[in-house]
Amino acid sequence: MKSKKLSEAIIKTFKNNGFVLSEPDVLLDSEYIIERSGEKFRSSMLTFEREDGKIMCLRPDLTVASCINYLQNKTSSKIYYSGQAYRRSNNKGSNFINDQLGIEILGSKNQTQDDFKVISTILNSVKKIKNKKIQVKVGDISLFKSLINALDMPERWRLRLIRHFWRPDYFEELLKRLEKNTDIDAVTFDSDKKRFYEMTKVEKDKIIAGRTVSEILKRFDKKIKDPRSFSDGKKIVRIIKSFLKINCKLSKLDNKLLDFAKNNNLKKNIFKDFKSIQNLKKLNQEVNFISNFGRDVEYYTGIVFEVFAGKKEIARGGRYDDLLKSLGAKKNIPAVGAAINLKNI
Repeated sequence: MKSKKLSEAIIKTFKNNGFVLSEPDVLLDSEYIIERSGEKFRSSMLTFEREDGKIMCLRPDLTVASCINYLQNKTSSKIYYSGQAYRRSNNKGSNFINDQLGIEILGSKNQTQDDFKVISTILNSVKKIKNKKIQVKVGDISLFKSLINALDMPERWRLRLIRHFWRPDYFEELLKRLEKNTDIDAVTFDSDKKRFYEMTKVEKDKIIAGRTVSEILKRFDKKIKDPRSFSDGKKIVRIIKSFLKINCKLSKLDNKLLDFAKNNNLKKNIFKDFKSIQNLKKLNQEVNFISNFGRDVEYYTGIVFEVFAGKKEIARGGRYDDLLKSLGAKKNIPAVGAAINLKNI
């Protein structure tokens, strides 16, 4: 009963902020998700085979399910959902059923306003149902990308670091290799060339791991043609590690980023596009910015945040402008959303 009353209070806040109910399917085509989103969900999905041989799964993620529903049914672009996601976990004793209440804004181009709307709506919902001190942590994946694109390094290294930023352990291995200027071995390089020429014979519009063959070929082409020698790895790694140590109150972030750029001989305006983060100063809430935060979900592309009450994570979300294209849209569609974890309330 308590849970029901809490859910009703949250949903009322969602509705008052203009969000419309969306009910994404519980059963999804598992091969579609794996093909479009890569291997990210494979190990956690709960799958079964239908009588006709088709492999289905319980929805592993309500954001993905809501995006599929949006693309297939042309639903409202400002939605809320109430339901369960089903995922295996490596944590012993954890429940594979997650009760969630969430909101999404899909297809709107007003990024700064939409990011603020999602965070403020979630924050207002949490404050109405939790008496403990609320804390907000934010990061921004796009700031990391801006840094990497501003550094003087071979294109192949830019692609690797951006592509694997969401995998912290492997990312650290890449930094060690970059620091020592240890590139891929000749066998791997020859293997890439072989795969490149094999893929030139495949239909260019075919989707593999969320990208078209045409997009993969462009990446391979850059990788093969990229010069192999590079001597500034240690300097580049030092700058990246310095950036990933930034941890401050939001009110001090502007000066922190300016000092970082100045100390590393970078242009002052490399972080010019972080209006969404700056806009959070309007919240009646203390916010901490952590540059090394929000890397555990592959599809985030911009602002990432979590709301805590005490030590419990109550809600989390972020911007994911590439996800709808990976799920079948013809082009990137702006999107931002967040979900409240009911079991921690």
